[in-house]
Amino acid sequence: MKKNWMPLALYVGGMLLFAACQEPPTAHPEAEYKVLTVTTSDKVLTSTYSATIRGRQDIDIYPQISGTLTRLCVSEGDEVHKGQVLFVIDQVPFQAALNTAVANVQAAKAGVATAQLNYESAKELYAKRVISEHQLQTTENGYLTAQAQLAQAEAQEVNARNSLSYTEVKSPADGVVGMLPYRVGALVSPAGMPHPLTTVSDNSDMYVYFSMTENQLLALTRQYGSKKEALKNMPAVRLQLNDGSVYAESGRVESISGVVDRSTGTAGLRAVFPNRNGWLYSGTSGNVLLPDHRTGVIVIPQNLTFEIQDKTYVYKVIDGKATASPVVVNRVNGGQEYIVESGLQPGDVIVAEGVGLLREGTPIKIKN
Repeated sequence: MKKNWMPLALYVGGMLLFAACQEPPTAHPEAEYKVLTVTTSDKVLTSTYSATIRGRQDIDIYPQISGTLTRLCVSEGDEVHKGQVLFVIDQVPFQAALNTAVANVQAAKAGVATAQLNYESAKELYAKRVISEHQLQTTENGYLTAQAQLAQAEAQEVNARNSLSYTEVKSPADGVVGMLPYRVGALVSPAGMPHPLTTVSDNSDMYVYFSMTENQLLALTRQYGSKKEALKNMPAVRLQLNDGSVYAESGRVESISGVVDRSTGTAGLRAVFPNRNGWLYSGTSGNVLLPDHRTGVIVIPQNLTFEIQDKTYVYKVIDGKATASPVVVNRVNGGQEYIVESGLQPGDVIVAEGVGLLREGTPIKIKN
């Protein structure tokens, strides 16, 4: 019986193997990829620069005399005008000093009048040979001394009036009042104060300061031909506030530093923005958005590239396969896009998705 089963088993196994060999292999679907056909276009690109916002003038207010604050005439955040009284310092001692100075002037005037009478009388007596020349000269000197004393008294009166006027601390410009660290009763003086009485910020226009690297500054200068031409022809800039919103008013760049900071390798620029509604505050921060109008350029999204050893590549589709190709790019729009300076030509086809998972020579089936 065993001899009869063996041929049968071999026969059945052979038939199964034959049938298996006749089945077609399982087909694996070929991956599909989106592609991008390279074209040129005119594009407005936006570069973003961190910025600080300052008032056109931030004036620290210090007293010009020593004394005790007797009155605060403004509150923090008030809008003030040039010449408006902000603080009053105790006026009593300065008023008394002025009264004394005025009295000294009156006394000096009386002394001059008396000395003048003596001198006139002495001249008549000298003409009649009643007194000597020495006595005449003495009375003249007395008259001159009285005049000098009057001039000195008048100067002291001017100083006293100035000192009294300094008891009213006035705003030197239109602006907005800052913090008020001192209250009524505080002793203030021109020197040794850790903080000013307040700061008046001229916020009618705001200065926005930002920086460019040396290479960016060189590119800007080359684009316009000179720093002077750059300031004349640069487009209007926008201001992105700290909450991400964009300020309604446009600004203009009005100053470019002529010196590159050695420690940072950057140069400072200053833009001015109108602040009619008072939305901008001195001391805040934001971003300057600088537009760049480019014509006939190749712009691609950043996610279509990959980097190897500080070099940037894209995958071109050549003969239906992914081929890594180096490109020279400049970052724009905060790095979200690249301007391709070299490495791509109009009509080239590049892979537009899954770039990070591709390998050299991967077959590319274009996704419809």
